[in-house]
Amino acid sequence: MNLSEQTISALGSIITGDKQISPYRTGPQLIDFFRTFGSDDIYESGFPSRWRYTKDKLYDFNNTVSMKNILETAFHPLDFLNGGKDIKSAVDYLNEFLKFDGYQLIAVGNKWKVSQLVDTQIDLLHPYENSVEITHIFIDEQIKKCDRKLTEGDFDGAITNARSLIEAVLSAIEKEFDPQPPKYDGNLPKLYRRVQNHLNLSPGQENIGECLQQILSGLTSIVSGLATLRNTMSDSHVISYKPSEHHARLAVNSAKTLCNFLFDTKEYQMKKR
Repeated sequence: MNLSEQTISALGSIITGDKQISPYRTGPQLIDFFRTFGSDDIYESGFPSRWRYTKDKLYDFNNTVSMKNILETAFHPLDFLNGGKDIKSAVDYLNEFLKFDGYQLIAVGNKWKVSQLVDTQIDLLHPYENSVEITHIFIDEQIKKCDRKLTEGDFDGAITNARSLIEAVLSAIEKEFDPQPPKYDGNLPKLYRRVQNHLNLSPGQENIGECLQQILSGLTSIVSGLATLRNTMSDSHVISYKPSEHHARLAVNSAKTLCNFLFDTKEYQMKKR
């Protein structure tokens, strides 16, 4: 995480408390603060000014993984509570600088977490937006939950909603072709195969080029991957692997890409009828 000189100066004033919108830290307290991240400094004769020490340490940690932890630790709610300061005012102040570096501090539960401002999420517009049918409302809810949980840092939950989104979209499309479809038994790849047949999306078709066959096979892999990923990384099962942000973003964007394609294909097939 790389911060600009202006942001480092602003963060330094928050950590020292010199801006008077955050708790004041003495020289020894600043030493203790940075020891949390691996520093081994000692407060003794010749120690630089509190401001110079803090700014130098921030430059040392800039563009390292520790910088994110430093930011979040600097805004620990208990420090502000004990120091009698309004944490929201301090967050708003620093966010004015962080946004130019592509970051922001957001509230997640009782704490403040660093989030990227760079928008790498794919949009999904569905044809059921004004529908009052339960499945269609559920689709809209899953889209919003995917986006919100990515922002909040709930990566397990985002993966769960990504699969739920695909399940709902596949079920809705199947019902348009078959008013009485087979009962969904939780087998997502099997549900996808049924919808594939309705939309003429089988990768084995002889009348399509090899490159398109590979793309269609890739869509099948997305479904299978999300079904497996949810079992190992989502919040609906015992987690065997903790997902990172880029894993969750990949899952959500893959689900949205697939759903966009399915909606476009459905519209095309409906026009051919």
